[in-house]
Amino acid sequence: MIDASEPLPGATAPLVNPADLRTWVLLDDERLLVLDKPGWLVCHPSKNGPWSSLAGAVREEFKPDAIRLIYRLDRETSGVIILAKTEAMGGRLGKAVLQRKIGKLYVALLQGELPGLVTVNQPLGPDPAANVTVKQRVVTGEGSQEASTVFHPLLTRSGHTLVGVELLTGRKHQIRAHAEWLGHRVVGDKLYGPDPGLYLEFAQQGWTARHSALLGMTRQALHCAAIDLRATGLDYLLRAPWPKDMARYAERTMQLPPEEAQRLIDGFVAEKLG
Repeated sequence: MIDASEPLPGATAPLVNPADLRTWVLLDDERLLVLDKPGWLVCHPSKNGPWSSLAGAVREEFKPDAIRLIYRLDRETSGVIILAKTEAMGGRLGKAVLQRKIGKLYVALLQGELPGLVTVNQPLGPDPAANVTVKQRVVTGEGSQEASTVFHPLLTRSGHTLVGVELLTGRKHQIRAHAEWLGHRVVGDKLYGPDPGLYLEFAQQGWTARHSALLGMTRQALHCAAIDLRATGLDYLLRAPWPKDMARYAERTMQLPPEEAQRLIDGFVAEKLG
């Protein structure tokens, strides 16, 4: 059942409200702009104009001399996103990403109760059986890449698991594809969820009755909770709070109050990043 307070999405995302954009700012200095991206917004410029993407909206509202996304989050993944405001900083952090010097922690809501910590060391590549080219799956052979994900159960209750997630590699859709392989799909995932037709159906028609019947949330319950830049020489540990839509779902289905969820997430971040 979808929460009645959660707006039903369309195939085309709404435009960014400039007043809202300012409220997403976690850090704004001479070199970096760090935002808490909502789970309905694409990162890169789209054909629907500057206010239809994070990068476009930032250019319009903040008018930086330069802007570079250091990494991207999928449209339906919320949380910490970093943009460099100088070419020098963009190059520095881009190199740090390749060298795996940037610490990154996610939290997610999974279907089913994960009994304990699990490290998934399974290669990922394009899913040849999928009806969309972007879908990945655990596969070996040509085109596959090493992928390693650690799932830390923070709370299991009522057929769900709140997990903290470490990415030891950075592959396309890695968390979602590994969660599907585990048999514990990310709640609300249209592409890796319970019906392979939901993603295309949403792209063509927007939200339908089938989505309401099969998905617990209107977007995938995946959130980038913390980014650690200290290994790059920048004294920043950047955090995005537990998002309201995931909080509502967890409270409704797991009887997990938002403040308890935030405490569990803060403990996970402190344990892994200090």
